[in-house]
Amino acid sequence: MNDSTASLVSTARAALVPVAACALALGGLTAWTASGAAGRPASVTVEDARVLLPFGLDNTAATVRLRNTGDVADELVGVDVPTAGGAMLSRTVVKNGAGSMKMVGSATVPARGTLEMSPHGLDIMVYRPPKLQVGERLPLVLRFRESGVVRAEAVVVRPGS
Repeated sequence: MNDSTASLVSTARAALVPVAACALALGGLTAWTASGAAGRPASVTVEDARVLLPFGLDNTAATVRLRNTGDVADELVGVDVPTAGGAMLSRTVVKNGAGSMKMVGSATVPARGTLEMSPHGLDIMVYRPPKLQVGERLPLVLRFRESGVVRAEAVVVRPGS
């Protein structure tokens, strides 16, 4: 064997190890993904969206059930009610028998789980809502870190119903 042939054989052998390692890794990742073990991204849907009928011009609360069918948690990072003066996430906090409202920057929707809002816990505070009647629908825009923007309509209900 001459020097150029020996050099070519040496180069081919040196390249064989990383090429084989890449092929093995690609095969393993393909099998992992095909088996479903790689998981599904977060995918949040809105269910049972309701808004409480306000008394006069008072602010009100909207509640929703958020369902995440993905294999990773997602985070609700913002809310908007286009027909109202504003909206934000809030939580009712009871201390020494008195309730107060605390603004919340975000809320986690667990992987393969739900986040249930309630007027007595986490809710969407709606400022200066439009004039509403029972049965009407109020548009909601929810922004998630992973799922992006999700739009829904909340049905107006009487408090306590």
